[in-house]
Amino acid sequence: MQTDGQPLPGVSYVMPVLNEVTEVRAAVASLLDQDYSGVFEVILALGPSIDGTNELVAEMSAADPRIRAIDNPVGSTPAGLNVAIRASVHPVVVRVDAHSVLPPDYTRIAVRTLLESGADNVGGIMRAEGRSPFERAVALAYGSRVGLGGTPHHVGGTAGPAETAYLGVFRRDRLFEVGLFDEGIKRGQDWELNRRLRQTGGTVWFTPELVVTYRPRPSLKRLVRQFVATGLWRGELARRFPANNGLRYFVPPAMVAAMAVGILAGIVGIIGAALGSPVAWALLGFAVPAVYLLFVIVGSVAVARRSGVATFLWLLVVLPCIHVGWGLGFIIGFLTRTSELTTHTGR
Repeated sequence: MQTDGQPLPGVSYVMPVLNEVTEVRAAVASLLDQDYSGVFEVILALGPSIDGTNELVAEMSAADPRIRAIDNPVGSTPAGLNVAIRASVHPVVVRVDAHSVLPPDYTRIAVRTLLESGADNVGGIMRAEGRSPFERAVALAYGSRVGLGGTPHHVGGTAGPAETAYLGVFRRDRLFEVGLFDEGIKRGQDWELNRRLRQTGGTVWFTPELVVTYRPRPSLKRLVRQFVATGLWRGELARRFPANNGLRYFVPPAMVAAMAVGILAGIVGIIGAALGSPVAWALLGFAVPAVYLLFVIVGSVAVARRSGVATFLWLLVVLPCIHVGWGLGFIIGFLTRTSELTTHTGR
């Protein structure tokens, strides 16, 4: 790494790419436009895309020798990250997502913070930005406490040690010391890697100076699929590492379980009332989903009051899809070996 008066350390950008033909060009362009004065390389790990992504990357690589494309036959995110990291040559590894656009000062600030803090990994804020009313609703959910709970890498906070970090700017040698990403974990692999970095004496550092633009999934179907998959793997991680999970991870599954019980109780109450049974009091079970519905409405009003009617209406749909999808996925993942499920849980 750098000492005073010496050149800045070289940087290797690593990006797993699978079926991202609409986003990958902007993501790569943001890397080439960095104002970092050190040397760098861009390594794209290409999965078996079927939408023309690999052909587009081949054109980009032919036009700029700083862009290198390597095969990721497995296709998963952690496998792609690992093959790219192994192919890298510089002491600083910058993880990049094909859905993310880095501001021009990202690498400069990140490397400076890495050197000043002595951390093994530095990350910042994922600022979701949508282009349609639906995407803007998703972005509002991402960046609000009523959506994803208000963690620092979504809503900001004070610089300092953190549990995990969005994307990540790593010391390459430490990645190899802890064994790189666990390829058996298709989602949540960042959290698990950061757990190993911290357990081996390292530091994960959050800084609000780093802000990355993130493009949300463009459809409700893809959003639900994303959050069910994320919940599945978070449930599995909670089962694998019970001592390393905060209480906030259990809020969505608890909410889903409470609503399921409340709805079932309410149905029993309806049947009981129709039959004149004393269990008619079970109708009170409907109060649980009613309270949650009120939470969604009030939260949507608070978050989307200046965003237009269309975005507000979409937020009323997006919030339950995120909460219920994530919570249901968590329950299934906690009770079942996620790695054995046939559901596709990658991107």
